[in-house]
Amino acid sequence: MSLNDPLASALSKILNAEKTGKKEVILKPVSKLIKSVLDIMNKHGYIGTYEEVKDIKGNHLTLNLLGNVNKCGVIKPRHTIKVDGFTKFEKRFLPSAGFGFIIISTNQGIIIHDEAKKKKIGGRLLAYCY
Repeated sequence: MSLNDPLASALSKILNAEKTGKKEVILKPVSKLIKSVLDIMNKHGYIGTYEEVKDIKGNHLTLNLLGNVNKCGVIKPRHTIKVDGFTKFEKRFLPSAGFGFIIISTNQGIIIHDEAKKKKIGGRLLAYCY
């Protein structure tokens, strides 16, 4: 398995496990970015908690699933977005207004697009989930 984009790999594993009705999934490799995205998804009720398991071959995450993810994925290429440019990408990646979120990397950390709008900051698009 090619791991050119660990975040894309993690999100596709989550989506596949959700579609097959599994209750938990193991994600490998582990990174700060993946943990930040999982924290956001957990905060908004799409996935359950996760636990980092340290082993000889490198760490992995055991993630509990709630069955709430309809679709999630990374946004490639990682477009730079200004404060007034969110609407275009909301229409492209989310099914309707107020449903789901786009995850953005900003100079104030990794946040969802609604928070970025409130704070009036731009950033780079990372992923979406609904």
